[in-house]
Amino acid sequence: MFSNLSDALDKSFRNLVGTGKITEENISDALREIRLALLEADVEFSVAKGFIESVREKAMGEEVLKSVKPGEQIVKIFHDELALLLGGDQAPLDLSPPAHILLCGLNGAGKTTTAAKLGLRLKKDGRKPLLVACDLYRPAAIEQLATLAGQAEVPVFTPSPGETDLVKVAKQALKSDAAREASVIIFDTAGRQEIDDRLVEELKKLHKFVKPKETLLVADAATGQQAVSVANHFNDAVGISGIILTKLDGDARGGAALSMRSVTGKPIKYIGEGEKLENLAEFHPDRMADRILGMGDVVSMVEQMSEKIDQEKAEKAAKRMAKGKFDFEDFLEQMRMIQNLGPLEGLLGMMPGFNKIKKQLPSGALDDKRMKHMEAIILSMTPKERKRPEIIKGTRRKRIARGSGRSLIEVNQLLKNFGQMKKLMGSKSKMKQMMQQMEALGGEDGGGMGGLGGLLGGGGGKGPKLPF
Repeated sequence: MFSNLSDALDKSFRNLVGTGKITEENISDALREIRLALLEADVEFSVAKGFIESVREKAMGEEVLKSVKPGEQIVKIFHDELALLLGGDQAPLDLSPPAHILLCGLNGAGKTTTAAKLGLRLKKDGRKPLLVACDLYRPAAIEQLATLAGQAEVPVFTPSPGETDLVKVAKQALKSDAAREASVIIFDTAGRQEIDDRLVEELKKLHKFVKPKETLLVADAATGQQAVSVANHFNDAVGISGIILTKLDGDARGGAALSMRSVTGKPIKYIGEGEKLENLAEFHPDRMADRILGMGDVVSMVEQMSEKIDQEKAEKAAKRMAKGKFDFEDFLEQMRMIQNLGPLEGLLGMMPGFNKIKKQLPSGALDDKRMKHMEAIILSMTPKERKRPEIIKGTRRKRIARGSGRSLIEVNQLLKNFGQMKKLMGSKSKMKQMMQQMEALGGEDGGGMGGLGGLLGGGGGKGPKLPF
């Protein structure tokens, strides 16, 4: 997410910071490049224009031009203005009784999945959510919500087959036994490929009956320039109270996040980064500004790991690594923990300076399919082979390749890499050297890796250990 914009901004600011003296001319040149970068990231024209003018006004201030480090001050101004554009402070949901939440948006934005994700998140926060299926048009929409609700272990109200009256469904849901036990009710509504009068009128009727405390627009982050008209239409129709941006893990531009917030004046409350039901996070404008500027988001990274990693198992694995006893059983367990964190690139993208490191990685190094392939290879090993990888020779390797459906080359490569990793983890001096090299890749201007050693389990950081 935002990778194209981040790269363009990094180039512009690097030129500014490296300039001996800041003048109105080179500020204008830099802002022209940044304006183009924003437009290429699908930020709406008027939003980009207004943002640049705001940055220009503050950057031209006398205290900046005469500062000892004017380039760094301009970066800070840009960061603060970006956080302000994204919403200033994080905006929590209004869950005061009766806590009704209405989800709306275009077809394909991910409303049904988001309803289940939100239900699961609220359940973990100690609430008692109920999902209500109000998409009466899309084939299998009701079944999809019921299936996802089952996975999240959240109750769901489904209408009778063939029901077409939206308000009737909502009325039945609110009178149900499940509603009486619920502390928050989430209504999943129908969408269209394009906004039409029928959709708007039905939504208005449902909104009037339900009287939701929160009306959330679920929007695909890759919507692009259409984002503004979509946000305006729904805001005019039912008065949205906030936005949930989905599929941020797959969009390199991300301009919708900037445009929607600015045009509607409504806060982005949650972001979806991944397909798993756990992949819904609160939106923090200042943290997102850090990520866009390549400064990382270590706080969110630590929160995510603390929630999803079994600390006891991770500590046990770290001790086994240090003693050189780490085997494929341990490796398999740790891989599954990592997979539970969501897309690997999204997680590592929260590390400061990761964009610089990413460019030096081999092609496909962060492809989540590679973990699945490694898992298949390990599962094709016998328990004895997992405990003693050194016995896996020629004929065993061929059998494992056949059993896993992977090539002999992949099996050989995994065994080689595992052996090298085992040696590295057993050597404190080599681990320290590796951490220093990774910090150097991050740079010295605020893009360093910080406490990465502690996060990876190799140093003295305070964060939870990553299981590898």
